[in-house]
Amino acid sequence: MSSSQPALDRAPEPARFDALSVCSIALAVVALHIATNGRYGFHRDELQFLSDARHLDWGFVSYPPFTPFVEHIGLAVFGLSMIGLRMFSVLAQAMVVIVAGYMARDLGGGRVAQTATALAVALSPLPLFSGTEFQYTSFDFLWWVLAAWCVLRLLTTENPRWWLAIGLALGIGLETKYSIVFFIAGILLGLLLTPARRHLRSGWFWAGVGLALLIFLPNLVWLIHHDFISYRFLQHIHMRDVAEGRADGFLRGQILYGANLFSVPVWIVGLIVFFRSARYRTLAWMAVLPVAIFYVSKGRFYYVAPVYPMLLAMGSTAAERWLVQLPALARRILPPVYFAGVLACGAYLSALLVPVASSGPLRAFALQHNGDLREEIGWNELVRKVAAIRDSLPADQQAHLGITTGNYGEYGAIDVLGPAYHLPTPIGTTNSEWLRGYPTPPPTTLIVLGLDANDANSIFTGCRLAGHNGNSEGVRNEESKYHPDIFICGPPRKPVADLWKEHRDFG
Repeated sequence: MSSSQPALDRAPEPARFDALSVCSIALAVVALHIATNGRYGFHRDELQFLSDARHLDWGFVSYPPFTPFVEHIGLAVFGLSMIGLRMFSVLAQAMVVIVAGYMARDLGGGRVAQTATALAVALSPLPLFSGTEFQYTSFDFLWWVLAAWCVLRLLTTENPRWWLAIGLALGIGLETKYSIVFFIAGILLGLLLTPARRHLRSGWFWAGVGLALLIFLPNLVWLIHHDFISYRFLQHIHMRDVAEGRADGFLRGQILYGANLFSVPVWIVGLIVFFRSARYRTLAWMAVLPVAIFYVSKGRFYYVAPVYPMLLAMGSTAAERWLVQLPALARRILPPVYFAGVLACGAYLSALLVPVASSGPLRAFALQHNGDLREEIGWNELVRKVAAIRDSLPADQQAHLGITTGNYGEYGAIDVLGPAYHLPTPIGTTNSEWLRGYPTPPPTTLIVLGLDANDANSIFTGCRLAGHNGNSEGVRNEESKYHPDIFICGPPRKPVADLWKEHRDFG
């Protein structure tokens, strides 16, 4: 390479990793979530993951097996501790912060660039939210960021062995959330459209592809065995999201929620610099293609949030280089102003997304504006109510009792929290619950959740209202608003086998 070539087209000069600053930010993330994750209760999505963790398989209708497998370990280690079970998500976000700092270092960024990257990533919406619950998005975010870092290392060092690390990250990503295939498409397009296409001839590239496929193979076999039911599930969820307007405002969401709002100019600069760099242009396509695909296909805005850490790393590094050319006064003023802005946005996001208060105005603000927090309230009360209804029944009815549920939150609550009250395993038809079937012999008395009176009477015989599903705090969420009634019913009107064929539900 000639000396006149732009600096970013040459391999950056080695920089020292600022472990104190970056790791301090990561530890602050861990401390914030440990201090707050024991409030409220489990989210309805968490209850589904926990229920599936009690019924391990190589795949589930609504997602690959990685997250339930992690929570299976968590249940064995922590029991039903919210702080313990959510610790895996917290550590994943801490790792994202550290890897983002490493990306800035590998691009030649010094202390300011590394700290700016780590802080902006830590105080962005999805990383902040992902530490509050265990969901596949928590781990999916990590695999995207790790894969991006490994690609960056490949392009920086020209060491083809990095393809094994890339394959490892993408393989585990495929076992976590299927949407990572669009990031893989971005990597391939970035290779084809840039000088990095030479790596396609490397045996290490194909070794990485083979490793990713080997890791994904068990879930692929499960998908084949189950007629690719997950694809039909994703189609259903996508049509629902579009119909309900959940995919609206995709591009606006990239600006407002893709990363910390105060860092928007920085990641835009990062994208521009990536495109201008012959060495790193692959990473620009890795960001642009997933965004374009989800925009055209009407995906939800947060699906592509994992592309922003690499853009922030490059933008922060470019800004640091530009900063040294400014007068001394500007060099002293601009970094504190930027950090203050990022912190201010992060404080607002924390009040909105993190259960920072157990009472008072901050709690009221969070519950008013954050539907996910509202979905964490009332599950223990529901299980206690069902147990009380069970206890009110005659002994002969209790002996042949079943509990049917109308959604995965209700199923997960009874399945995960119910054993403390000696409740039977629930009966459900949503997602992977359907695969577990109906008990033999069928129960003759049923406590029915999640249905209104008309639906309950159309499916079961002899239904009567037995109680109400709500919460003592008066919080309006899906359960209290849409599923307020609990019924006691007799057996189904149709044979169970026929009923099961008619009620394979997605949610």
